[in-house]
Amino acid sequence: MSGNSFGTIFRITTWGESHGPAVGVVVDGCPAGLRLSEKDIQKELDRRRTGRSRVTTARKEADLAVIHSGIFKGKTTGAPISILVKNRDADSSSYEKNRTLFRPGHADFTYHEKYGIRDYRGGGRSSGRETVGRVAGGAIAKKFLALEGLEIFGYTTQIHDIKMGSFHRKEIERNDVRCPDKEAAKQMVDRILHFKKKGESVGGIIEVRAKGVPAGLGEPAFDKLDADLAKALMSIGAVKGVEIGAGFQAAGLLGSQNNDSFVPEGAQHQTTNNAGGILGGISSGADIVIRAAVKPTASISLSQWTVDLKGKKKEIRVEGRHDPCICPRIVPVAESMVAIVLADHWLRNRAARL
Repeated sequence: MSGNSFGTIFRITTWGESHGPAVGVVVDGCPAGLRLSEKDIQKELDRRRTGRSRVTTARKEADLAVIHSGIFKGKTTGAPISILVKNRDADSSSYEKNRTLFRPGHADFTYHEKYGIRDYRGGGRSSGRETVGRVAGGAIAKKFLALEGLEIFGYTTQIHDIKMGSFHRKEIERNDVRCPDKEAAKQMVDRILHFKKKGESVGGIIEVRAKGVPAGLGEPAFDKLDADLAKALMSIGAVKGVEIGAGFQAAGLLGSQNNDSFVPEGAQHQTTNNAGGILGGISSGADIVIRAAVKPTASISLSQWTVDLKGKKKEIRVEGRHDPCICPRIVPVAESMVAIVLADHWLRNRAARL
């Protein structure tokens, strides 16, 4: 199966299935000499981990990261870094009775059509469990970028029709939905639990900001920084839309309203940031701002119609342990993908000029 690697110089390859023995990642291209430990990886994996609140799946995985290569005496050696995370709490029993049915909203049908075979246990490779490797790789990218003064953080701006109305950064990690608005977060949690009781799920919007990004990152013409960031977030299974800066709102603006004027302090200091920190596919020095639309979780307990392997109409009821809303746990995944893109382009930029 191709398409399991991402990046040019700083490159990750994820592996493993939802109900297999383990999942993990191989990170190649990380510069030698970076101080790195399993604690650095674990800190990020714990933010993504299941079973931490009422609005996440009840599957309980410790997600303990074990580094198998690429580290010597606490520093990276320049060799590939291999990280393994064992699956401890997989329960495939609820998937057996539906093994011949295609779950609506999932990749069951498309994987079967492409490969002629699929791992029906929790979605196999198409499961959100695959993102463990992304977060582990992103933890390394974040640590590398932090040495260069870059900071990346994400949060939930909307769940269902409830939107945040204020921004308090310290509030992000204090509530179950990672919303920077305390009051909106309470409403979001209530909304998720309301639909969870009905066997439903909800979607939302998450935003990631990267601060301290220098001007000049990005490659013409097909490897524009915004193009690579969009691909990075769109590669996350539940993401159905991406926008940068003003995004789709720019369609309703005039040129004079959308353009970000420069001020004498320097090209990276602009009066507004409708461009989201990227001009012509190259970072401008302003904060990079990117948002992703997250669909409602496909696994719901309501009865639905589908077809079986022979194309016959069947009724299906999806059982198991699933997130009623994926937004809170997608935040660290999205942060990781942004970090991987920025680390990759940072290294590529070193060859741009003398």
